[in-house]
Amino acid sequence: MTNTYRDSGRAGVEDEEEFVDVLEERRHSSDLGHAFRTFNPQPYKGAPSCSTADLNKAVLESQYLCYVTKEIAMETKSSVEEVREEACGILEEMSQNLQLGFIRLMAYTLTKVLKRLFTSINVNMEGLNALQQAIQETPVILMPNHRSYVDFLVISYILFTYDIPVPVIAAGIPLAGMKMVGEILRRSGAFYIRRAIGSDKLYWAVLSEYVKTIVKKGFAPVEFYVEGLRSRTLKSLTPKLGMMHMVLEPYFKGEVYDITLVPISISYDRVLEESLLAHELLGVPKPKESTTGLLKASKVLQEDYGSMNVNFGRPLSVRRLCQGKINRCQYNLIPRDLPQKPSAETQACVNWLANLMVRIQEEGSLISPWSLMACLLLQAPTAVLTEEGLLWHQLTEKTLWLRKLALDFGARLNWPVRRKAGRVYLLQEEKPARERPVSQEEGVIRTAAAVLMLASYRNQSLHVFLRPAMLATAIHVTKTTRRDELFTFFSFLQDVFSNEFIFIPEKSSQDFEEACSLLKKCGAVHISHQEVTVSDAGLEVLSFLRALLQPFIDSYQVMFKHLCEERVHVFSEKQFQTAVRNLATKLILSGELRSYEALSSDTQKNLLSALRRLETVTKLQASEQNEYRVNKDAVRRIGDILCGTIPPQMLQTAPDARL
Repeated sequence: MTNTYRDSGRAGVEDEEEFVDVLEERRHSSDLGHAFRTFNPQPYKGAPSCSTADLNKAVLESQYLCYVTKEIAMETKSSVEEVREEACGILEEMSQNLQLGFIRLMAYTLTKVLKRLFTSINVNMEGLNALQQAIQETPVILMPNHRSYVDFLVISYILFTYDIPVPVIAAGIPLAGMKMVGEILRRSGAFYIRRAIGSDKLYWAVLSEYVKTIVKKGFAPVEFYVEGLRSRTLKSLTPKLGMMHMVLEPYFKGEVYDITLVPISISYDRVLEESLLAHELLGVPKPKESTTGLLKASKVLQEDYGSMNVNFGRPLSVRRLCQGKINRCQYNLIPRDLPQKPSAETQACVNWLANLMVRIQEEGSLISPWSLMACLLLQAPTAVLTEEGLLWHQLTEKTLWLRKLALDFGARLNWPVRRKAGRVYLLQEEKPARERPVSQEEGVIRTAAAVLMLASYRNQSLHVFLRPAMLATAIHVTKTTRRDELFTFFSFLQDVFSNEFIFIPEKSSQDFEEACSLLKKCGAVHISHQEVTVSDAGLEVLSFLRALLQPFIDSYQVMFKHLCEERVHVFSEKQFQTAVRNLATKLILSGELRSYEALSSDTQKNLLSALRRLETVTKLQASEQNEYRVNKDAVRRIGDILCGTIPPQMLQTAPDARL
């Protein structure tokens, strides 16, 4: 299994010809004809005929839910009937009501919208054909990444177009509250999940039994976002494991012979919500989902968003993936219908699988020239971008250089930048008419919104360069050529940035060897058994790679600086974010900080999560306001290691070498 993510996601995407534009035929034929054509999918062969009502009845009558209902009734001193009635209400709020008529309505509406938004929606046919076969053989779980609201129904649209059973889709409960739209989505396959479930035992029981019953009966493919949320940075998020546990449990308990996971990589030339996402990162509240808001957003139909690429990865057998990783005999010791807390082994296996899926999504994404340009543009001083501009021919030459490097590193490439007198500028949003002049601080935030928008497109290709960039940073910071010392620092970087980037657990050694191999392949380093030495030709590559990781390192150092210098030892997340944003703004204005990433709430949250994982920040149990206590010495030590003040030899010998 050493190279699972390298092998699994490559469902024939090297050749551009294998991608088909699903909108091409729609531009030359009737939209109504497409929506009302004969839809004849081949469902899972083992699935009995089952309506939505039958499905809900099976959930409510399941022994598992009956057991939990009685247990809760005893705990709360309520009657079983009262708890059961509450369970019925939860299921009614949650359940989908998939109907072909509404799928046709969705297909007709989406055809109109998608043709206006995108020049093309490119889909790999080999992956679709493999999915069509897999759906007939086992229950299938569709696992797309989540970058835009457009993701939500585009998979269903593609499957409808190619006569493949449309999925039921896990969606956030706010969508259900949208007038008319919520019900249309429900009848197009959406089932709704509350955002904050907490310790609501009955809700968890109803949700898990509902999901498990869909999987066991093979009612329809299940689609959910393993990252849990839409990524506001277009960078992969640390996976959430709740739904992953639910869809896998029928296999762990032997209720189905196998389950097929299908990772799906969705990438965009341009995301509809680019400005909205950047402002959310800077603290502007996210607008509430509403039908009125949707209608107001109709002006996006006047814009050109380029291409959307949907790559269906190779179907993966859970049975094969879990071989040797989990002992399913443990599930024979307790009746299947009783609640059972997953063992540490099961949790580790589910965590590994979830991270593997996200890595395969990354490997499968198609990268546009614009994403590579964004990598280069962000390495120029902000003043050059906003005022002087970059010469177009220099940028294109450098992008072609980066294209070759990306191909050497195994990227899949599938080219849009504003021009002005032969130069490229960073466009800031139009200033609203106002009486008073813009303050310096407001100017920083305006620039930050544009920079973070640009950074999101860089993030779409970051995974290609990440591991070589970490090794390039290790070489630069440690000033050593010894492989063991470089590996120690490389592992330290993985530990610190595990909430920022996706790393498969227990694979540090494999990631390090991959980084060495890629840098050797492009001629940047020479590698022997014990040493990694920089070649004369490798300086440009290593400099580019270091600069790619530097904004994250600089941002983390700003936050370490705040945590170490502030007198307050206890703080809330909101206080932390406000203080860090103020400090970063001050440092940007003084010229001490170039990275605007420090202003991003996602970067701030990721750092806080990392410090909690590393146990240098602890959450106060008694606190009602999510307050934290910081170990300043431990935070200072991480900062010192990151800037090279503490050499790698100290890391190898220190008792807390994990840091």
